[in-house]
Amino acid sequence: MSTIRKQSIVASVVVYAGFALGFFNTFLFTRQGGFTKEQFGLTAIFVAIGHMMYSVASVGMPAYINKFFPYYKAHLPARKSDQMTWALLLPCIGFLVVLALGILFRGPLVGKIFNNSPELLQYYYWLFPFGFGFTLFMVLDVYTWQLHKAVLSNVMKEIVFRAFVTVLIGLTMVGVISSFDTFIGLYAFVYIGLVVFLLVFLGSRGLLHFHFKPTRVTQKFRKKIIALIGYVWTGGLVFSIASVIDTLFIAAVLPNGIGAAGVFTFGQYMTSLIQAPQRAVVSAATGPLSQAWREKDYGKIRRIYHRSSINQLLFSCAMFSLIWLNFEDGISTFHLQPAYLGAKWVFFYLGLTRIVDMGTGVNAQIIGTSTYWRFEFTTGLILLGLMLPLNYILTRKFGMYGPAISSLISFTVYNTIRYLFLLRKLAMQPFDRKTLYALVLAALCFVVAYFLFHNKTGLQWIILRSLVFFLPFVLGTIQLKLSPDAIPVWHTLKKRLGLSRGVKP
Repeated sequence: MSTIRKQSIVASVVVYAGFALGFFNTFLFTRQGGFTKEQFGLTAIFVAIGHMMYSVASVGMPAYINKFFPYYKAHLPARKSDQMTWALLLPCIGFLVVLALGILFRGPLVGKIFNNSPELLQYYYWLFPFGFGFTLFMVLDVYTWQLHKAVLSNVMKEIVFRAFVTVLIGLTMVGVISSFDTFIGLYAFVYIGLVVFLLVFLGSRGLLHFHFKPTRVTQKFRKKIIALIGYVWTGGLVFSIASVIDTLFIAAVLPNGIGAAGVFTFGQYMTSLIQAPQRAVVSAATGPLSQAWREKDYGKIRRIYHRSSINQLLFSCAMFSLIWLNFEDGISTFHLQPAYLGAKWVFFYLGLTRIVDMGTGVNAQIIGTSTYWRFEFTTGLILLGLMLPLNYILTRKFGMYGPAISSLISFTVYNTIRYLFLLRKLAMQPFDRKTLYALVLAALCFVVAYFLFHNKTGLQWIILRSLVFFLPFVLGTIQLKLSPDAIPVWHTLKKRLGLSRGVKP
């Protein structure tokens, strides 16, 4: 577990550094006198549709890498492995299908479904280089996890991508990029640039090889590989649609759809600050889980399940509380456009969704790397079956808050089903009394910070309000020993700060 803990901590630092940069980008997008909310919303539509293109074009290759990489590694020398040949070739073929369908159905998509969003029509064809780059990048991203280079993956995904966007925004602000048309054209190719870098980096270090003749591992597991990618690809497509359908429904259903999507995206982005540790934990735990299933080390799987639950619950409760305490004050203090105040309740419901999703641990990765991976397909269908009608109904009834409420309901049901499945099938569950202690501690710290400073505004009060919540929460977590990973980190920190030197006997 120390390896996972170290990788999770380093990856979390990288992810939060990326989010700090992303927050700066969001500030530049949303500040008064900057980009319009329609332009900001369009970048969100690019990301949402890019995710959908990836889900179709990837043909389940990330699951194929996660599940079978240990077998290729155990039975073949690296330069004789053909896994990455198929893992990159098939998505390229898949994207040709996406491109053909996108061109064929352009009229109905833009003219009828998204007729409230004329900006999408104007920049429609730029979606395809963005989606292609994103697809290949995500496949390579999973491969770097299996190489135990999660930090490299997170640096590329969380920092380098956002740094490129920062440069584009800065060049636009100073007039070097003279129009939003040019901005979008360059934005569409950022992921392709990252893919080229990863290919060169991995290839130059002997970590990426292409072998075009099917090896004995591929031939031996061929039927299982086809079954896996069939189920997981379909399930992943379902999950991806469920993950981005909220933004697309807003753009399609509400008046001034792109503008409303921009406000909704602001709430989503603030929610993603909660989700950062989840991404780090998943990237660090996927490889060890896959190996543990191969070795039938059920004790290790249980430990990862429990620790991922309590650690993510503590992170998510803390981040949700800090953002909710300072949401309105932050928008006024940093002079963002007043329209983004409308994202407050979007963040509330999506934030609760993230607490539920993270608090139930890495259940998706445990199921996905096990022999029960077909169950992911079933739960994905349930999730989509809930989200599609709920999104449509609640968006029409509650506007941009509707999709956020839909997400909370759907992901609660979704995670409850997966929790019960692991409990009954494998006698695994991630909760104990410390789960309740963590929730109570967060609630108490929130109440104290809120009632002391809820009527104060300004940067100094944001800092003070946050400290009044954060310090008791951290001390309570340590004193109650809520996280088995927090104590070693605390001792290491004290040692490096010179606080652990005791008196010699």
